[in-house]
Amino acid sequence: MAATTRTTEHTTTVHAPADTVYELIADVTQWPHTFPPTIHTERIHATAGHEHIHIWALANGDVTDWTSRRHLDPTTRTIRFHQDTPHHPVAAMSGTWTLKPLTSTDTLLTLTHDFQAVDNAPHHLDWIERAVHTNSTSELDRLKHAAETRTTLTDLTLHFHDTLHITGDPTHTYDFLHRADLWPTRLPHVAHLDLHETPTGTQTMTMHTQPPGGGPTHTTRSIRLCFPPHRIVYKQTTLPALMTAHTGEWLITPDGNGGHTATSRHTVVLNPATIPTVLGQNATTTDARTYVHNALSTNSRTTLHHAKHHTEHQPA
Repeated sequence: MAATTRTTEHTTTVHAPADTVYELIADVTQWPHTFPPTIHTERIHATAGHEHIHIWALANGDVTDWTSRRHLDPTTRTIRFHQDTPHHPVAAMSGTWTLKPLTSTDTLLTLTHDFQAVDNAPHHLDWIERAVHTNSTSELDRLKHAAETRTTLTDLTLHFHDTLHITGDPTHTYDFLHRADLWPTRLPHVAHLDLHETPTGTQTMTMHTQPPGGGPTHTTRSIRLCFPPHRIVYKQTTLPALMTAHTGEWLITPDGNGGHTATSRHTVVLNPATIPTVLGQNATTTDARTYVHNALSTNSRTTLHHAKHHTEHQPA
């Protein structure tokens, strides 16, 4: 029996120029803090008009990943894609982003998917269609918001990092960062933590954190992708009130001289609606940027220093 191909189409009108919308879709590195379902993305290879990418994302609540090849045409403002290594139960997946200028400031955005399921099973087809609908709706909503508020989002977005040099075996530092289940006994700002890990190194983590200077704890939930022995990337899926997005990375870089550098990177998008509630009626975006930067850097530096102590005091 021939494989069944299902097709879906999702559209929205974006009150922004077509080129602005196209740029947001084309830059896949921005997807984790633009699209709620996307956890992490990497460009494997890129040439003019073509790229090979790896995407980790939520599908019906599960973490899944795949690689895709994309053909990007800025002249026609279309981006075609097909998955070359689909993830079960997807047998084949392809689609197109199409942007049609309605006016100089309005764009009709259409996202289509064509897909087949493993074993041509109807329940697999239904599962895929549900995931495609949920993710496409979420992505178009967030893309519309990002394009229409792009100037404002620049002021609301922070990129920063903290770095510490450590002497000793970098695998010990990686182990400290990887074993987040032990953080409540190792880190003073972690009050409680629940951690679940899959055999492929994907962690889901719920953490209760004590803010700098005291006060009530706040709860965050994160998905972490572990790439031993040098890298852990993550995305918070339940965030503190001041943020609409937070992604990050722990990176360990050997220096060739018996030591290594440990780095904590953050990308944060602030939530302007909650600034008066959290920081006071007279608080500004600048105040929020400073507050969030200080809070996250304080916790990152604390973690890095405890990791340093852990590594440098291992038995010889």
